[in-house]
Amino acid sequence: MQRKIAIPRELLVDEELMLPGMTSCQGCAAPISMKIALKALGNRTVIVFPACCFCVFQGGYPYTNLKVPVIHCPFETSAVVASGAAAALDVRGEKDTTVMVWAGDGGTFDIGIQALSGAAERNDNILFVCYDNEAYMNTGIQRSSATPMGAWTTTTPAGALKSEPKKDIEQIMLAHHIAYMATASPAYPDDLYRKFQKARQITGMKFIHLLSACPSGWRIDPADSVRIMRMATQSRVFPIYEVTKQTGAVPGEDTWEYDITVIPEKEVPVSDYLKSQGRFRLMTDDMVVKIQKQADRKWRDLIEKRDATRLACV
Repeated sequence: MQRKIAIPRELLVDEELMLPGMTSCQGCAAPISMKIALKALGNRTVIVFPACCFCVFQGGYPYTNLKVPVIHCPFETSAVVASGAAAALDVRGEKDTTVMVWAGDGGTFDIGIQALSGAAERNDNILFVCYDNEAYMNTGIQRSSATPMGAWTTTTPAGALKSEPKKDIEQIMLAHHIAYMATASPAYPDDLYRKFQKARQITGMKFIHLLSACPSGWRIDPADSVRIMRMATQSRVFPIYEVTKQTGAVPGEDTWEYDITVIPEKEVPVSDYLKSQGRFRLMTDDMVVKIQKQADRKWRDLIEKRDATRLACV
């Protein structure tokens, strides 16, 4: 039985803040996510773009297809630029404006992680969004630390595959004790919309990790982008959950509440998800088994943390 997605009414009728004319590839998931995110955040939003696909296809200076202010910055500086923008708006008394970084996995997991860590440690009042297509897609499908084990990239040595697992960016961000952390996918637009709405209302550092299919890099038919992203969650390779900080009555007694916000409508083996993409066609059976075990272990850990949270609230 397929999960019935309850699309929020606002997603259908609110003002469009992303206009036609984008030069993204067919099937790219990033514009879908941006369209939904801006619906939730509203026009009191400032977006900071480091080097990434999105900073190119939303329009070259002085043009943009976004109806909100846009700041472009170098690869490694997006978090600190956003922190500065948020501080300036705070001085001006514009406390109703959300400053959002929209960065790819290269600008988050790798080149941008130093500034991101600093902003998280300071608990700066920004929303950092990583749209994760699992490689440096804008410059030719090069490997990043977000690239999964067994995936092909143009920088993979001939006859070899990436043997290391994907960096666990969620746990890295949670280690900074931030106010809010969530994973999301445009394959589940209702969940994505509500998470951006929630993040808008939280003061402090917020981090949202978006899965973002790239047909060119994933070697898939553009028409299959949403279906394959949904399979990532159904196989538990990309579970969708959130962690919200609960401030304690006294300093040092803060807790973090886990909630799995999408329980897959059906389960599929990891092998089915991997076989749906040409980038995994050279994987060995041993790698498939390893990824299945990793996905199962992560799911068990999430269940345990969610249940521990519920017990603590009783």
